[in-house]
Amino acid sequence: MGLGREQEVEIRDAPVFMPGERVRSLKHIRNDGTYRGREIGDILVRKGEVGYVRDIGTFLQQLYIYAGEWGDSATVVGMRGKELTSLDRLEAPAAMKETGQ
Repeated sequence: MGLGREQEVEIRDAPVFMPGERVRSLKHIRNDGTYRGREIGDILVRKGEVGYVRDIGTFLQQLYIYAGEWGDSATVVGMRGKELTSLDRLEAPAAMKETGQ
């Protein structure tokens, strides 16, 4: 009898993103029923949309949830770190890291 897959407890480490940081969505984010005033299934944030981290919270004492403010409508949507990438801290391409350039 397994307990399912174990998830990493993110909150043991520092958050990946900080409030005020400019981020881009890596996925379309749809309303799962928790966003009031919008229909279930409506797209709240489109893949590639740019926004800012407004706040950081936790979920189930394991995961960071980043409240992102998106677009001109100032829609605030909570997202996981794996659904975001920073535009303020651009990473060097993997090939440059490997060669030490």
